Amino acid sequence: MDLNLIIDYLIISIIASLAINMVLRNIAHHNNILVDIPDKSRKFHKRATPVTGGLGIILSVLISGKLYIDLNGLNGYVPVFSNYLILTSVLIVIFFLIDDQKNMKPFHRIAAQSFASLIMIFFSDIYITNLGNLFGYGEIYLGYLSIPFTVFCIVGIMNAFNMIDGINGLSSGCAMVALLYIGFASGLIYDSMLILLIGSMVGFLIFNLTIVGKKRAIFLGDHGSNLIGYWVAWSAIYSSQVDYYEIQPMTLIWFVAIPLLDCIGLIFSRYRRGLSFQTPGRDHIHHRLMNRFSAEGTLAIIICISVLLCSFGMLVELFFSSRVSLGLFFVFGLIYYSFAYYFDYIAKKIRSYYV
Repeated sequence: MDLNLIIDYLIISIIASLAINMVLRNIAHHNNILVDIPDKSRKFHKRATPVTGGLGIILSVLISGKLYIDLNGLNGYVPVFSNYLILTSVLIVIFFLIDDQKNMKPFHRIAAQSFASLIMIFFSDIYITNLGNLFGYGEIYLGYLSIPFTVFCIVGIMNAFNMIDGINGLSSGCAMVALLYIGFASGLIYDSMLILLIGSMVGFLIFNLTIVGKKRAIFLGDHGSNLIGYWVAWSAIYSSQVDYYEIQPMTLIWFVAIPLLDCIGLIFSRYRRGLSFQTPGRDHIHHRLMNRFSAEGTLAIIICISVLLCSFGMLVELFFSSRVSLGLFFVFGLIYYSFAYYFDYIAKKIRSYYV
């Protein structure tokens, strides 16, 4: 697929997403279903807002994907991986739509994420078998640990993107950056339906960022943030484990650095306080930045940092080994947590000053 055709399908998927998200938003608003009500503790939006973003994204992919298949004469020739990625994505959306309404227990959420991942692994036969030459002593093959490790990574990335979904455009923006870099760095974007996933997310973002007006805003919902985390995880796994594509597994860690480090930091922080990692709180990196910047400024800062990290990860792969990339990522992690602590410290000083 050449670049002009990629742009054509991008436009098709954006238009489909705009139309579907508008319809779903109106249905949710008029019937008072899947609507997020503001409160004074964590939800600071000013009006009740539909959380239909994930549903709109998956329906947009299904419709634009059908057009993609028909226009390319691919009926009966769609890869098994793509088929089961969409099937399991639908299962995720259905379960987490229920979670958006009923607020499931963390165990049930992890069980659903693991179940969808295992279905995908069983039918596609794609999973993480090789971590690359991380320590300079040869390729690291996982053997019997391959499938458990793959499920662990998928569940981890899904929760990372779900947990960072705290301000408009953040989770989906980070996911779009990751998918674009995965696609172009590996070549996956030229011969897959990845561009349709990205275009459907662009259509959602136009509403989510209130480009069409604040009264038409929609949120991603837990079903949406889990869905895009699932796509990022599987795009990374597929591009790094299939011989046809050439990208080092370590480089992909740079593409999801911010959601991943934020998630890991929160797990340890909340564990020390005796809390579940899925306990709601205002201790994410974006909350800390918002003590100094506006929500829009915070979004811009994090997205810009994500782009820089993705670009840096690609440059490191071009000129250095995976061992060097791992060492640099470890250094960056220490810097990241140092700054996170700094902003947390500043926030506490500000609060104590006004008390």
